[in-house]
Amino acid sequence: MTLKFGLLGAGRIGKVHARAVAAASGAKLVAVADAIPDAAEAVAKSYGAEVRSVDAIMNAKDVDAVLITTPTDMHAEMIERASRSGKAIFCEKPIDLSVERVRRCLGVVRAEKAALMIGFNRRFDPNFREARARIDAGAVGDVEMVSITSRDPAPPPLAYVARSGGLFRDMTIHDFDMAAFLLGEDPVTVFAAASNLVDPAIGAAGDVDSASLVLTTRSGKIAQISNSRRATYGYDQRIEVHGSKGLVSAENIRETTVEVADASGYRRDPLLNFFMTRYTQAYANEIAAFIAAVEADRTMSPSGEDGLKALVMADAALKSLKEGRQVEIVY
Repeated sequence: MTLKFGLLGAGRIGKVHARAVAAASGAKLVAVADAIPDAAEAVAKSYGAEVRSVDAIMNAKDVDAVLITTPTDMHAEMIERASRSGKAIFCEKPIDLSVERVRRCLGVVRAEKAALMIGFNRRFDPNFREARARIDAGAVGDVEMVSITSRDPAPPPLAYVARSGGLFRDMTIHDFDMAAFLLGEDPVTVFAAASNLVDPAIGAAGDVDSASLVLTTRSGKIAQISNSRRATYGYDQRIEVHGSKGLVSAENIRETTVEVADASGYRRDPLLNFFMTRYTQAYANEIAAFIAAVEADRTMSPSGEDGLKALVMADAALKSLKEGRQVEIVY
């Protein structure tokens, strides 16, 4: 069986997923839609696909699944339309910036019995997945504390900041999902501290660029998240899980593992610079997992409910920041 894909959105992340589909066994990109015709044409030409309208892709009998990589404010509507059209759905995070809108959207998904996966790609990073596997195998005993470091090399354009929903809904949302993934439990409280330390223009746009958060679960497990929109040394992505028997961690990925030592000291190559290089394999693994789940008719993971939970955590973190106190996370 070859799963045939339609791509909705041919921007930066759309290109990443198009490449992953093209490289996957048992998959083919057949159609691309984008509001910018040249963008759609470029991706379609690269992978032997056709440029079609969104309507045409939704109604096409030769499209089994859709990849939704449009701007966030279009995600929920596209998910609903694809659900009603009988397509399997892969959608980039978040489903929407409104929790209530997400709940309505997932209601349609359930009613149509649609298959929906949300793009929390970090779960599919080989090192992070292996860390989770070691935890499941009992390497650290009972998980007690999780530490997640996630820092971008530079802030995004201000135009992006204005549409992103803010640091917690745009960037930290990955870390909220990863915290639950590593803890093995959903956090029930959050305390957030945040500042503008990188770019005053981000503050003027109503957002923050530096944050530390503490999450706790009902059983008392703790997760710490450190975020920044600036890391001069590269894309800083690390996790650490401490338990009753030990510790498991996954470090940053560098351009090479080569180290040079001389009279001036030790030198190593820099970190990979951004998500498209750091998480290349994660994106490929993610699409492969989606294809396998569709073919086996398995429950999708991360699911729409996982996407909802991460957004609920983000909203609770915003409330904590505004009120200067620990806030209960109500799913």
